[in-house]
Amino acid sequence: MEIKKRSGSTEIFMPEKIVVSAVKCGCSYDTAREIASSLSSRSESVLESSEVREYVLSELRSRGEASSADAWEAYDTKHKST
Repeated sequence: MEIKKRSGSTEIFMPEKIVVSAVKCGCSYDTAREIASSLSSRSESVLESSEVREYVLSELRSRGEASSADAWEAYDTKHKST
């Protein structure tokens, strides 16, 4: 699977990026691995980075990791332009 970034470039999906980001936001390692694994199993060949972000945030909240999702969003708001 490839990820289409906001700039228009694409890169190969690397599940470990999801794991590292989620853990840095306070998510448990096991939950982060499960989310990355479930994303890896999707059938699409290309996903927009915004779709990945929304999927991860939704999964974090549905798995009881709302504070991690909030931290992820706070980081994005502070460090990334929309």
